[in-house]
Amino acid sequence: MLLGLKKTLRHNRIMSEYYNLDPELSDSKRIKKEREKARKLKKTQWWLDKVNKGICHYCGKKYPRTQITMDHIVPLARGGASTKGNIVPACPSCNRDKKLETPAEQILNKHKNTDD
Repeated sequence: MLLGLKKTLRHNRIMSEYYNLDPELSDSKRIKKEREKARKLKKTQWWLDKVNKGICHYCGKKYPRTQITMDHIVPLARGGASTKGNIVPACPSCNRDKKLETPAEQILNKHKNTDD
């Protein structure tokens, strides 16, 4: 299995978390195909409506349409697909902070960090 690396700053020190990436799901050919599907979705009225609203899926804040990015809820490297059910508008900050996490991992990590 391949390993993905995520570094987070915690209590003034860097902690590393590793993700096991299934080689079949993180295959570069599959990811390239999914990115092409995402590029096609960016041209649809469905996506343009989401961008024009300017609301980040994660933080709920409103941003100028030029700052909205496309995010895969389940990352491509973790088996996600470029479908309407897996793509959401995100602000650059939320998109960057999410990295390779799935929604369940985000919730668990949020609760883990508040317990410290």
